[in-house]
Amino acid sequence: MKSILHLKFIALYIIFGFLCVFTAGTLTRQLVTNRLMEDSSQTLYREATLIASDYLPSYFSDDSDLYAVQAQLAAMRLYLESSLWFVDSTGTMITSSNLENTSSPEAIENFNPAEIGGNQYMSGTYHGYFEEEVITVMAPVTEGFSTRGYLLIHSPISNIEERCHKVMIPVYITLLVIFGLSFIFLLGFHYFVHRPLRQISEAARQYALGNLEYEIPVHSHDEMGYLSASLNYMAAQLKDMDDYQKKIVANVSHDFRSPLTSIKGYLEAMADGTIPPELYEKYINIILFETERLTDLTGDLLTLNEFDTKELLLDKTEFDIQDMIKGTAASFEGVCTPKHISIELLLMPGAVIVYADRRKIQQVLYNLIDNAIKFSENESTVTIEVSEKNEKTFISVKDRGIGIPRKDLNKIWERFYKSDLSRGKDKKGTGLGLSIVKEVIQAHDEHINVISTEGVGTEFIFSLARVR
Repeated sequence: MKSILHLKFIALYIIFGFLCVFTAGTLTRQLVTNRLMEDSSQTLYREATLIASDYLPSYFSDDSDLYAVQAQLAAMRLYLESSLWFVDSTGTMITSSNLENTSSPEAIENFNPAEIGGNQYMSGTYHGYFEEEVITVMAPVTEGFSTRGYLLIHSPISNIEERCHKVMIPVYITLLVIFGLSFIFLLGFHYFVHRPLRQISEAARQYALGNLEYEIPVHSHDEMGYLSASLNYMAAQLKDMDDYQKKIVANVSHDFRSPLTSIKGYLEAMADGTIPPELYEKYINIILFETERLTDLTGDLLTLNEFDTKELLLDKTEFDIQDMIKGTAASFEGVCTPKHISIELLLMPGAVIVYADRRKIQQVLYNLIDNAIKFSENESTVTIEVSEKNEKTFISVKDRGIGIPRKDLNKIWERFYKSDLSRGKDKKGTGLGLSIVKEVIQAHDEHINVISTEGVGTEFIFSLARVR
């Protein structure tokens, strides 16, 4: 099945060569033969007319004897390579250019001067007098305004066939050259079309089998090369997506399994009496904490799914971003108090109106403040600052916590990513918060940047469209 297309082209090439040889050997040869016969007959007829009008009438006027006529016809026989017959009006042989030839009759039976007709010549054995086919032309010999006889010239067709053979030799050579050039074309098709096509077909088969690491070699910059490069790019993207999906599944499984394992273990211990009733409240609170982790993870996954399925519709309205900051910061009072963390607000005088999706921006603020508190040291400060420049409003959330290692700065936006430093402090995080932040800000056609120094702190700054 792999070489069917190749075999088809080879078969077409062989058929093409056969048709060329067949056409040249039959149609072309026949056309050349017919043309040579017409040219030869016209030449013979002109010679016959010339002899019949210039030399033979003197025989009937007694100006020339039979010997002189025979000598003239013999000379013309050598010149024309033909047999010449000189007959009277009834077909009786007067003389010929080959009297010694027994095929020259004493009289032509059923002689008819009009049998040639308007074709100027006739072909065949001429009433069976010749063993091979000949071309026969006839010219009348007139003397004193009356037809006294006829000159017949018989030229063997074998002479014409020999001439045709000589003409056909260059035709066959040209045909051989064309066939060789077509073979070069076939080789070009094999190297420039068939081989790349086979490689592309093999790549498609490998991709169908799941081997996305298969790469098509690209050696040209034409359409085939572009197609191969496009398939290589597609395979790389699919491989990245496949790896990404596997990573998501692994991370989701891990993040779901841990709290589920804890919940199951505590419930089984409470059911079989391992945990006494007086400790139920403690472990129920742990179970509620793990359940909240599952709830947060599910909610974050649903939020990211809105972005992935292109179904996120922003409900943009005008609102005061500083009021939203105040309300969101106040909601963290219960979390900050045990850690003695304070939230410092550096706001602008008056209202700062922005045009954005109120609910989604509140989620951005919540995730950034939540992260800042989680990774801040006890008795530290989280600073939220609002500033304006040109047509934009900039919101900064800054903590004085453990910071983010430089090697992790470009990875923090990846889903489920958690730096090594965060694993000790962020027990409840899903690794999706910053991914959601990034997606929301990009959906608003805005930007978010991060500045972090390990052991000093981290600052996130994002922009929103300002309304005057």
